[in-house]
Order: sequence, then structure tokens, then C-alpha cells
Amino acid sequence: MKRIGFAGAGRMGLPMVRRLVAAGYEVCAVGRTPERRAALTEDGVRAVDRVEDAAEHADAFVVCVFTDRQVREVCFGGGLLGALPPGAVLVVHTTASPHTVRDLAERGVEVLDAPVSGGPHDIAAGRLTVFVGGEDATVERLRPMLAAYADPVLAVGPVGAGQSVKLVNNALFTAQLGMVAEAARLGRQLGVDERTLLSALTHGSAASRALAGAASRGSAERFIGDVREFVDKDLAVVRRIADGVGVRLGALRAAHAALEPQHTEPGITPSGITT
Repeated sequence: MKRIGFAGAGRMGLPMVRRLVAAGYEVCAVGRTPERRAALTEDGVRAVDRVEDAAEHADAFVVCVFTDRQVREVCFGGGLLGALPPGAVLVVHTTASPHTVRDLAERGVEVLDAPVSGGPHDIAAGRLTVFVGGEDATVERLRPMLAAYADPVLAVGPVGAGQSVKLVNNALFTAQLGMVAEAARLGRQLGVDERTLLSALTHGSAASRALAGAASRGSAERFIGDVREFVDKDLAVVRRIADGVGVRLGALRAAHAALEPQHTEPGITPSGITT
């Protein structure tokens, strides 16, 4: 398992690629422009302009694009699946729909759905969290590769389970963001400085990652603004999947409502940070 194809060498994908190269893997990544391919080459990557070329000799092919739609475009929109060698594993790091990764597995491709929690700084430090759905033997076969940039690598069930766990994580994180925003409002009404309040609360029983993020900015609104791009698209998937199978978000949805007034798209609320 030494040859890795890669699509999505951007904000999250590029530090993964760099960690893979440093760990001794041969990485062939897609770069859509000459400038992007030149930059990838400087990082020790073989750069190509088509996913088929990146997949041609790969033992594993990693997809780290931004949305579920982009996963479908990369995987179903061209010749990727046909170009993968027999036995190659498709690793989907994008937070997407469980249906998408199951659809991929039904095409006869070995799939690990492996959405991530963390940011580029976590990847660079080798401490990214990955929720992995797939066959146990496949997870173990790819664990050394994933360990180049991830710790922990958490096996959570069959294909689709990784996405489901991540989506629940995102729904819960966003609910916590909503509650932090409400707590900041309550503190202001009680006459407490918001920066002081948020910092103090991180030392109490209310501590959470959402609270820590807000405290680091000194403002709940500022932190929510920083993560909203990732947050919005993920909870849109959460709501669509939940509605599709008739599952209620319950009190989680009520907590999300604290964030809704800032939205430009009715009916879609933010989810947990996907980085």
C-alpha cells in the first residue's frame, strides 16, 4: 500500500498529501491548473490533470473535496471507478451522505467512508480524528496510511457508518454552538463582559469544544462566523438525511434555531465544523 491517488489537495487535502509524502508514500494528485500542478510537484507529488490518471496505478485513492455533490462529480462523473486497479480502495474523507458512499460500494469498489474532524493544523501534527466505516480487514489494511496524518482512526461500523457518526457529531456540535450563543446573550443581559464570561466558563462544567472555540475568539458570534461555511453545508446534509428516513432531530434542532437569523438560505442551519 504505497501508491496513493488523491483528489482534493486543497486546504485539508494538501497537508494530508505532505504527510503522506513525508511518510514515504508515492502520491499522484489531481491539479486542475498548471500553477496548481507546479506547486504540488514542489511538494514531492506527481501531479496530473485528470482523476483517471491519478487512479491508474493507485493502491488507494483518496477523495477530499468539499461537498457531497463534488464527491459524486469526482467519483461518478468521469472515469475514476473504471481506472482504479483491482483491489484498490476508495477513501472518502469528505463529509457527505451515507447514501453516496453506499452507492459507491455497490459499484463493486472497495470503499472506506472516512469523514474527518479537525483542521489543517491537526493534520500537520498527525492528530486528525477520522471516523471510518468499512470492512474491518480493509480498515486495518489502510490504517498505516491513515496514521500518516490521523490519530485516532476510529472504526465505527460498515460503509456509511462513518458518515452517520460524523453527521451526528456535526448536529451535536452545532447545537452546542447555538447554546453558546444563547449563553453569551444571557451573560450580556446580566451585565457580564462576553470575553470574560466565555473564558471563565471554559473552566467550569459547561466546557466544550464549541465553548473553547468561542472563548479563543472572545466572541460567540465571531467563532460562529469563522466556522459557518463548513457548518452550514454539513447540517443541510444532516437534515436531508434525517427527513429522508423519517428521523427527528428533536432538541438538537431546537438548539440550532439560535443560529438561524444569520442565514441567507431559509430552512438550512449550520452543522459542526467539518475540518
